[in-house]
Order: sequence, then structure tokens, then C-alpha cells
Amino acid sequence: MAVCPACGKELPGEFPFCPFCAAPLAEAAPPPALEERKVVSVLFCDLVGFTAASEAADPEDVRARIRPYHARLRSEIERYGGTVEKFVGDAVMAVFGAPVAHEDDAERAVRAGLRILEAIEELNEADPGLELQVRVGINTGEAVVALGAKPEQGEGIVTGDVVNTASRLQSAAPVGGIAVGAATYGATKDVFDYERLEPVQVKGKADPVAIWRATAARARFGTDLTRTHAALLVGRELELTLLRGSYERAVRDSSVQLVTVVGEPGVGKSRLVAEVFVHIDSLPYLVRWRQGRCLPYGEGVSFWALGEIVKAEAGILESDSAETAAAKLDAAVPADEADREWLKARLGPLVGVDSGPAAGHEEAFAAWRRFLEVLAASRPTVLVFEDLHWADDAMLAFLEHLIEWSEGVPLLLLCTARPELYERQAGWAGGKRNAATVNLAPLSDEETARLISALLERAVVPAELRALILERAGGNPLYAEEFVRMLKDRDLLVRSGGTLRLKEGTQIDLPDSVQALIAARLDTLSHERKALLQDAAVLGRVFWAGAAAAMGGLGERTVRESLHELSRKELVRPARVSSIAGEGEYAFWHVLVRDVVYSQIPRAARARKHRAAAEWIERQAPERVEDLADVLAYHYLQALELARAAGQSAEAAEFEAPALRFLLLAGDRALGLD
Repeated sequence: MAVCPACGKELPGEFPFCPFCAAPLAEAAPPPALEERKVVSVLFCDLVGFTAASEAADPEDVRARIRPYHARLRSEIERYGGTVEKFVGDAVMAVFGAPVAHEDDAERAVRAGLRILEAIEELNEADPGLELQVRVGINTGEAVVALGAKPEQGEGIVTGDVVNTASRLQSAAPVGGIAVGAATYGATKDVFDYERLEPVQVKGKADPVAIWRATAARARFGTDLTRTHAALLVGRELELTLLRGSYERAVRDSSVQLVTVVGEPGVGKSRLVAEVFVHIDSLPYLVRWRQGRCLPYGEGVSFWALGEIVKAEAGILESDSAETAAAKLDAAVPADEADREWLKARLGPLVGVDSGPAAGHEEAFAAWRRFLEVLAASRPTVLVFEDLHWADDAMLAFLEHLIEWSEGVPLLLLCTARPELYERQAGWAGGKRNAATVNLAPLSDEETARLISALLERAVVPAELRALILERAGGNPLYAEEFVRMLKDRDLLVRSGGTLRLKEGTQIDLPDSVQALIAARLDTLSHERKALLQDAAVLGRVFWAGAAAAMGGLGERTVRESLHELSRKELVRPARVSSIAGEGEYAFWHVLVRDVVYSQIPRAARARKHRAAAEWIERQAPERVEDLADVLAYHYLQALELARAAGQSAEAAEFEAPALRFLLLAGDRALGLD
């Protein structure tokens, strides 16, 4: 139902004026912008020498040569979650992070690039007459993203310098190689091996551009070998005790225990699991520990985590041939197992071994459960399933089958997940015997301060520096780690005597890794929920439901339901007491979430939203605008500056008078207070 943009009340029909507040409805708020600012990774791939080779060739021969190349590149790019924006002759442009962002878009782009090089070799082997050679360039940076673009109809998805630079990097890449820019390198240097190349002069850039050549992946797809847990574990004593207790109960009772550790990204789920491993490893008897991750993209990933566990048990490597993998699987299944051949046939697909006709889920589940029971019967076993929020329904169904039907063996199933898991499976493990959930809350300020001291290797951290990191971290251990790492890497800390301080004039940016995490979470929201968050972000870290309703032209009930959903996702939280009578007050869970949401709004739309925010604030207390003059001045000044930056001179002129008025009122009020 339509709502009045001024008072937010639902309209009972079509009227020229609102029947409640008399506001003209012809001036309804414009629809939400279909553009956002995002950090994306752009990949360009171009055939070497193709233009010259095609000059004298028949057009049909040219098409026959390039068709398999186009099809294969599209397949490899989409395999890693990228979007092909366009094919221009023999050149391909793809985007990772648009229209939907992921926390590892830069990694996905480089993995796709490496896979493209392998695919070109495979195409040449299949048809030596092709003789294809390519160069690949990858760059990461901010772009304006057209959310409703249809690339299949020739519409562009992203615009910005990041696109132009990626194209230039492709031209500078070695034949058969991948050249990446500084931002891509910085985001992925722990995942890939790189060779530094000579800086190149790029058209439009004043200084030479630093580039690196990606040579190989350090960790295979789906593993976590690049993650380290060197930071001190703080504030998780109760949770660690519960996990230890669940393991001890599994051993004492020879039973299956399921524990799901739930929390937002970076809150410490994997760190807690690592601490459990340290405890298990210190026990005076042998315990089997196997670990697998659920993946958000790729082919054949439904049971990837389980496959990782079986591969680890059998010692199967990704480089093993099918024959070697089959032999290792044969050795992993006990010789005295009655249903040995049946088990091997059902386990084969998990490790990439062809075992004949596929079995139904019921039979496969029974076989997999039997194999895991055999393992646990030989010694206590802990199976870790990470990132369960990415698991598909079949994987979740198997885990529930395992906890429901397995008995008589000491087995701990330890899972980690984000709150999004419960959006798909609201009753996950509900009513299952021996199942528990551990919800990880943000650290307290005291606990975060202890972590900061450990990260900075200082027992005493200056109050100003500690307060800065505390505010940015918001109780999230990973955010704290990434901020400290950024300060160290950029040499922004100065040692003065026995203390540390920031360099003079230092501007603290948002670490790229944290920005990517938050942006990926935001892109799991519907367009309506995200638009609501953008309106709220313009108001500030603290905002009111009525303001968001008025700015977005939404009904109050719709806003309340939306904010409840966002609260469950741990993006916002309600305040117990509102500072405005009759208005529900909320705050962003982290100030960084607000910052990322705000940064994604294009300048012109941001200007309109600041004006709408100011108008709502004025309506709340028209007789007390002097008390709110500084807030109103801020919003009108932001609207003025953003409109000018967006080239909207007419709109900017409208903001000048109210901006000046409230600036003067704010100045008068400040003098009165002095």
C-alpha cells in the first residue's frame, strides 16, 4: 500500500493531498536509486596476436576459433562467482563483487585468472590448431555499480577508474600471465604466490603503477591454510568450557554430540575452535580431528565439507590421480568391515572417484554415517564443519541424520555458522538429542582492551589510541586485529618512550578486509532492507524508525518488521529508551556497518537523503530547532556539498539558504552556552 512521504501513514486510496497531514502527494519521494558504490575486482583477458592472425582469415574461421574460447572463459569466470560484463572481439571483461559482493572477491578473481590460463592450455591440447595465448589483468577498487544492469543486453555493470586500470594492467601482463594491481595484491598476498614486476606507466596516471604477477595458489580451493590464530583468546572462557564439556560428554557416554557455534563474521568462531583443538591435542591419548568447510561457490560443493573430511582421513591430495585416490580410499576403509565394497562405492563420489550409478540420499547417508561411526569406534573423533551458513539443504539434512541415527560411539560434531543459517533453517538441530548452540556475543570494552594490548604488545596503551580502536572494533576481535595490523603495516604508530601514539594528521581508513566482510553481509539483504539501512545510515549511528519510514516513504509497520529482521541479523539493535517520545530508537550494531552502508550511497542520492533527514528532524520539534541547529546544519551542509560534487547546481542552490540559517543558529547557540 502507498504511504505519504511526509507523515509515513498508509494512504487509503489515490489523493492529490495526504488526508492526514495535507502534504502534496505529487512530490512523492523518488524511487530508491538503482546504483551503489562498491569495491569490486575487474578482470580483463585478451588474446595475444589474435587481431593480426584474423586479418586475412575467413570470418567463419575466425568465429570457429573464438567460440570455444568465449564459452570456456564464461564458464570459468562464473564458476568463481564472477559476472561477464562484455565480450569485445577477443577481449573479455568480468566483474567480481557486482551486482553482489562477497568477502573474497579479489581472491575469486585471481583464482579465475589462474584457471583461465589452465583452460587455455586445455583448449590448445584438444585442438592444437587454435594456438591460443592470453594476457590477464586484474584490479580492485571502488566503482559505481548499476544494480539493474543487464549485461546480456549490452548494459554496463560497473564504471570507474578501476575498470580502466584493469584494462591497462592486462596490456602490461606477460604473455600467458596475470598482472594484478596493488589493491588486489594486498587483499590476496597470503593466498597466492606473487612475483613483483617492474612498475608500468599507465595512461592517465601521473606515477608508475606497481604490479605483481600471480603464479600459483598457496592453498587449494576450499582450505583455510592461510588463516592463523596467533592473537590472544579473550572473553570466551564460558564458551570454551562448554565445548570442552561437550567433548568430554561424548567420550564418557560414547555418544554423538552436536554443538553449533553461531556469531557474526569476525566475532571469533574459528578462533574458539582452534582453542578447542589445542585442548584436544594436549590430551594424553589419541583423538581423531578432521575438518571441512562449506563453500559459497564452485561446482560439486554440496558435500564439499564432508568430502574434505574423508580425503583427510584417506590422505588423498588434490594432485592425486583417480587411480591413486581410489587406492587410498580402499586403504582407509577397514579390511574387516562387512560392507566394505558398498562403503567404498558410496564414499567414492565424495573424493572424486567414479563408483558407478549414483545412490539416493537415503542410501548415501547411511553409508557415510556408517563410515564415520567406524572411525569414531576406533578412537574418539571430532569432526568440524565450518561455515555451515553456506551449506545447502542436503548437507544440513545429512548432519541432522547423523545426530539422529548415530549412537554408541564417541563423536563430537562441531559446527560454525553465521546467523544467516537460521534464516534458511529456523529449526536447525531443534529438538535433536545432544544438540547445543553457542551464541558468541561481541567482546566487552574491557575484553577488547586486553586484546588490543596483546596485539600492540604493550601492557599499557594510551587512552586515545585505545579508544579509537575500541570504537572501530565494536567488540569484534577480527576488526580489532585488522585495524592494528593496518596501523602497523602503514607505519602509522610512533613509539614515544614506553608508549605508542598515532602519527600527527593520521586518517584512519577502513581496512579492506573488514570492508569486504561487511559489504558481503549487506548484499545478502533484499533491496528494500538495504535501502532502509541506507536511509538509517544518513541519520547516523543512532536513528529512529519514524525517520527511516518518512525518508523511504514506507509504512511504520513495514519499517518495524524490517528493523526486527535486521536486528536478528545483528546489523542493528533497538534501544531500551528512545530520545524522541513515541519513536522507536535503534543503533547500528557496529559503527563500521553504518560507515560501509553510507559509503555505498551515490552522491546525488546521498544529498537527497540528507535533506529528507533534516526535514524530518525539523518536523519533530519545530519550536526547538535552535537546540538542534548543529544537527540540521550538518545535514544541509552535507546535502549542499554532495549536490555540488554530483554536478547538481540547481539542487545545491536550494540547500544554501537552510545551511546558512542553521549554521548561524548553531553559532548563536554555542555563544549562548559559552
